[in-house]
Amino acid sequence: MTKRVTKAIFPVAGLGTRFLPATKSIPKEIMTLVDRPLIQYAIDEARAAGIKEFIFVTSRGKSALEDYFDHSPELESALRAKGKDDLLKVLDSTNMDSGAIAYLRQHKALGLGHAVWCARRLLADEPFAVILPDDVIAAETPCLQQMVEAHAETGGNMVAAMEVPAEKASAYGVLDIREDMGTVVSVKGMVEKPPMDEAPSNLAVIGRYILTPNIMQNLHQIKTGAGGEVQLTDAIAQEIETSGNVFGFRFRGQRFDCGSKAGFLQATVAFGLARAELRDEFSQYLGEMVATRNAAQ
Repeated sequence: MTKRVTKAIFPVAGLGTRFLPATKSIPKEIMTLVDRPLIQYAIDEARAAGIKEFIFVTSRGKSALEDYFDHSPELESALRAKGKDDLLKVLDSTNMDSGAIAYLRQHKALGLGHAVWCARRLLADEPFAVILPDDVIAAETPCLQQMVEAHAETGGNMVAAMEVPAEKASAYGVLDIREDMGTVVSVKGMVEKPPMDEAPSNLAVIGRYILTPNIMQNLHQIKTGAGGEVQLTDAIAQEIETSGNVFGFRFRGQRFDCGSKAGFLQATVAFGLARAELRDEFSQYLGEMVATRNAAQ
């Protein structure tokens, strides 16, 4: 019987240089889509999937991220005194129970694989999730919840995957498919950023993983790969060779790459229009802006 996934690793040690100068003083993960920081979307998705223990791999300059999940007695008291119960309820979703969240430091920027490996001592002999907050996914059923439900049937290692145009495959890790079972595919290989004419499929890996404890053993043995970093892809590829228990999962939803400026802006528009209290005014503004721009051209 497959063990339930109850722990998740959040690699948040990056410097966020693509968003300078904003990230000079605040962690990228605190930047907001509408009125919620990126990390809150990731936490909410993990909670919906049944995650109980949250492991953050951080670095220097991330204290604001840690403070975000702490209680704020002064703010809570002020809201309570003013009878703002609706805001108190919103604030409550940002609080984490004592002991539910752990912070680890990645002292050197040695890649995603190394960041995951840093959490090895907090994981027992059980599968665990990895969530990259840069990838924000709008879905009726949260992406990780979909994966956890599928993983209960397949076991092994699972990566979230989405179909991309052939000309964009070179920006992703791409799956080489052994057997296509619809929502789930059995994987016989992973190719990192292949040239367009060499991609084995159009299924690209994005930032959601469910991994077995063997991945930590593989990461411990792997030497630095591309870019002088420890690649998580290499550790997963090793499992394909030794165990053949790697699956791709076609999730239902729309993924936004909030690690890029264009993706962040696209997500802001999409999430803004999804909010009932903002939709009418915001869509009217967007329509007027497009009309004005077309007239000017």
